Amino acid sequence: MILFHRLSLAVFAAAGVCLANLPQAHAQSGCDESAELAVLMSPVAPWTGAPLRAIFAAEKPAQGELALIAPDGQVAATSRERRGGPPFFWLVEVASPVAGKWQARLTRDTGPADCRIVTRDIAVAATQPPRPDSVKASVWPIRNSWNRATENLYSAWIEALFEAPLDTSPSWAALHVVLRDPARNMLHNHLGLREDSINLYIRPDCADLPYFLRAYFAFKMGLPFGYAKCTRGGGGKPPRCTAWWHIEKEEPLPENAEDSLAAASPAAAADSVAKPSGNLLDLFRPREPQPGSGTRSRDATSAQASQRPAVRPTPGFAIPPSPDAGSRAKPAAAVRPPRPKTLALAFGHYIQFSVADGAHSGAGRTRAADEGSDFYPIPLGADHLRPGTVYADPYGHLLIIAKRVPQAEANAGVFLAVDAQPDGTVARKRFWRGNFLFAQDPALGDPGFKRFRPIVRDKNGALRRLTVAEISKNPNYADFSLEQTKLSVEAFYDKMDDVMSPNPLDPLRAMQEAIVSLDEQVRARVTSVENGRKYQLSGKGDASMPDGAAIFETTGAWEDFATPSRDLRLLIAMDVVRNFPDRVARRPERYAMPRDRSLEQVRAELRAVLAKELEARTFSYPRTDGSPWTLSLKDVMDRIVALEMAYNLNDCVELRWGAREGSEEFSTCRRRAPQSQRAKMTDYRPWFSERRRPPRT
Repeated sequence: MILFHRLSLAVFAAAGVCLANLPQAHAQSGCDESAELAVLMSPVAPWTGAPLRAIFAAEKPAQGELALIAPDGQVAATSRERRGGPPFFWLVEVASPVAGKWQARLTRDTGPADCRIVTRDIAVAATQPPRPDSVKASVWPIRNSWNRATENLYSAWIEALFEAPLDTSPSWAALHVVLRDPARNMLHNHLGLREDSINLYIRPDCADLPYFLRAYFAFKMGLPFGYAKCTRGGGGKPPRCTAWWHIEKEEPLPENAEDSLAAASPAAAADSVAKPSGNLLDLFRPREPQPGSGTRSRDATSAQASQRPAVRPTPGFAIPPSPDAGSRAKPAAAVRPPRPKTLALAFGHYIQFSVADGAHSGAGRTRAADEGSDFYPIPLGADHLRPGTVYADPYGHLLIIAKRVPQAEANAGVFLAVDAQPDGTVARKRFWRGNFLFAQDPALGDPGFKRFRPIVRDKNGALRRLTVAEISKNPNYADFSLEQTKLSVEAFYDKMDDVMSPNPLDPLRAMQEAIVSLDEQVRARVTSVENGRKYQLSGKGDASMPDGAAIFETTGAWEDFATPSRDLRLLIAMDVVRNFPDRVARRPERYAMPRDRSLEQVRAELRAVLAKELEARTFSYPRTDGSPWTLSLKDVMDRIVALEMAYNLNDCVELRWGAREGSEEFSTCRRRAPQSQRAKMTDYRPWFSERRRPPRT
């Protein structure tokens, strides 16, 4: 295991603070396990005016206690809670440390006596040290390198950020809601700039989320970061990446008029562009679309305009060009203003105007060995599927593993992941077939679990990404694998079942886990449909519906509030649950089958329990007038055919939940999608009934 090299940051030198790449843990020589500990103290320059946090992350499991020892030798805070696995980590915090020499001490229960205790000295200043600032040569200064230790801390940070009880389905209105929470974000105000205490608005979509999280961690830790410019694929070809930009070589301002803001007047354009006022709050504050720049009428011209590249004045928000944008020879204003000089504003500017517009889901679907991609595929194993690992499905959705819960006694193992939706919502969900789609089609690229490609500094001083060969030989990684490209769809899910639960599962409990996952997915749809209802109440009129495969991937109100991709996943999830008894019969060796019952008897019992569970699980959704209506999962399952045409945000919510016309439930319906859109939906219905998403043309 490579230990951290010591570096210093010039801005702290004046204060007499030696800023290490990461703190070294002190232990007796020859203690291999101690050498594999990654140690992080936060903030980067501890002082009495900020909480003091200590994080120890390890490759191997161990029981122990992490403590913060005050200058007077008293234990100020302690914790025996070991999280994760792998990596495994401990976290402890003191809200108001006194000035002086502190010590972080990890005491493990087992191992050689000389190696059980690992300590780290911490100097806490009485006054706030000088704050770090930006540098001309980079969006933020680089003081650390990506290796196993920083990757382990990244995994620990991701897991802590989205921690919640297993029996809950937490969701947040936007990513900034999570980042502002010091109880979740162990890097909260890490740089001493109060960077997380300002009302910073970050609303990534699914493609942005992995990049935003990676960039945020890199910014706080002084690590290199970049992103690839990729195609989305089409015409039978997978996505490919043609350029790479990073914090020391920023992507140039767009020159194409389609990539610039075209407004009805220069004044309108000036209002739409976020200017660096010196206030981080202003830089990220959401802006309402200007007149004419939002969703337009349902005619064909407007529908085509809504599919043109969109400008994004706020991360995760897309505002299509105004209807008359094409009539102007030159754009009224550039999308991206100059980068501010202050460090926090520079980071915010970079996220907003470079990463949000530059990264998209095509980067996750390149061919597995594509050297131009930001990601590389890994083996399917518990040691490799760590928090922070990205899952790219074949149709363009990205998720990030947030936690692994190992199999225990009668409980199945679980992988939990987070994703973002076009409306900005970030939610945690379980790995299962309904959430993680998989397919093998060369035209779509190579889906599956992937890690960010490490960024290193070359001999000539420039930043670059490691090649596949270098990753394979690097002791910090050595996990490149083409295993997933060789698996059929059924083999992929079978392998994941084996990884999550190595021991045979009780078939009844396994089915109940699938029902719980479906329940979570249905409840998440309640939020999505409700967001569409609120959009209807805004009085903005009907949203334009794209043509063909673009219904799954476009911009504007359709992308934010229609649910074709989510509904296709839901239909697949419903198939998984209703066919679960047959799946057990297909693969009985995977389950701990009762010895006193035949296979057919087990299947019959599962079907009976399934029917009972679906009837018992209920939820409510707000109808058009806001009144609640309660449905069961059985109701949803009975409406599976109606849900093949329930994704249009211009329909009333009753239709979107498959209500039968003339029923009491349907009586509050007050609107329907235009007939031209209903005709399109009829043409596109085979995609949903056959559970397939069309490739890009």
